[in-house]
Amino acid sequence: MDLQLSFIIPVYNRPQEVEELLESFTKLETQSKFEVVIVEDGSTISSENVVKTYKSRLHISYYYKPNSGPGDSRNYGMSKAHGNYFIILDSDCVLPSDYLHQAETALKKEYVDCFGGPDAAHEGFSKLQKAINFSMTSLLTTGGIRGGKKGVGKFQPRSFNMGISKKAFEATGGFGKIHPGEDPDLSIRLWNKGFETTLFPKAKVYHKRRISWKKFYTQVYKFGQVRAILNQWHPETKSLTYWFPGLFSVGFMIAIILLFFGINELFLLYVIYFILAFLTALWNTKSLTVAFMSLMALSIQFFGYGYGFLKSTYYIQLLKKEPQTQFPKLFFN
Repeated sequence: MDLQLSFIIPVYNRPQEVEELLESFTKLETQSKFEVVIVEDGSTISSENVVKTYKSRLHISYYYKPNSGPGDSRNYGMSKAHGNYFIILDSDCVLPSDYLHQAETALKKEYVDCFGGPDAAHEGFSKLQKAINFSMTSLLTTGGIRGGKKGVGKFQPRSFNMGISKKAFEATGGFGKIHPGEDPDLSIRLWNKGFETTLFPKAKVYHKRRISWKKFYTQVYKFGQVRAILNQWHPETKSLTYWFPGLFSVGFMIAIILLFFGINELFLLYVIYFILAFLTALWNTKSLTVAFMSLMALSIQFFGYGYGFLKSTYYIQLLKKEPQTQFPKLFFN
């Protein structure tokens, strides 16, 4: 297949991020031609002037539309793009110089209508960004799937680094109105249409994650809520794995209570886990500070996701509430 690549990037009030991402495009090690499509999703702080400064160096288009969420903005960008294969990025990503080479090489070797690549922390990122990256990508937390491991079962690409053919986009209609969760929802609908998804582990991006502890908790809490909704929409994808963060959190509270009764065994298991996580983070990041912060990050991730998942499961599965009515903030109109 003759690949004609279009990069689709939705943005909301982030001109500085757009500039950093576009600058990384100019440093790609490739002779291939590609298109960049920036979709301004109702921003009040425009990126248009930033885009104009790259017109002479990149084949780039800029579109402004009313705010309707990242999923709809990606769909809009794909509908305007001229390529036959779209690569979707978040505006808070930066591309390594070999990104396009790795993606093209993988597509030519193993063509697939939808792929995902991992995210990683750049050495210049803050300690908080590195700690959260460890928590989101480690084998000890997410099973390493986001960090470059295929894991068990079908891989569900994430929209911060995702490729999809024009054919697959047109067959599915692209992303839905839910956010977050629009990317696994699209993956499942792609499977139902007969398309394949896979991980290209070498096509990584540096994901800056504009984040604080509070924002990180909100993010993972919403991830948990959304997963219960996806379980209702796509019951064939239910897995015990999604219960692990909630069970981990409940188990930890039980372990604390048992300490008051002189029962230490369960708490010791948690101590061993946190020591192992600390040592792994220390080995990976070479920083004591980041290693300690990683324990905070994985605790927030487990408790936030677990609480969101259990709460959403309770309302949707047990009380039979309508997701959009019960959790309106997870949907765009």
